[in-house]
Amino acid sequence: MANTKSAIKRLRSARRRRVRNRIYRGRARTAIKKARRLMDEGRLEEAREAVRVAVSALDKAAEKGIIHKNNAARRKSRLMRRLNRIESTL
Repeated sequence: MANTKSAIKRLRSARRRRVRNRIYRGRARTAIKKARRLMDEGRLEEAREAVRVAVSALDKAAEKGIIHKNNAARRKSRLMRRLNRIESTL
C-alpha cells in the first residue's frame, strides 16, 4: 500500500483514469463485436454502419491515448478488409 501523500494521490488518479479508460475501450470492443456479428450474419447495410461506428470508437480511444494509434489502425484495417472481402463475394 502507498505510504507517501504523492503515492496515495497517484492511486486515486489512476483509479479515476482506469474507470474512464474502460468506458472508451469497452465501447470500441462492443462496436467491433457488433460489426463482426453483422458481417457473419450477412446483414451488409447494417454491418457498414456498424463498421463506421467501430472505426469512430477506435479513433476516439486512440486520440485519448487509451489504445495506441497503431493498434487502432490495425483493428480498423482488419475490420475494413473483412467487410470488403465479404462485399466482393456478392
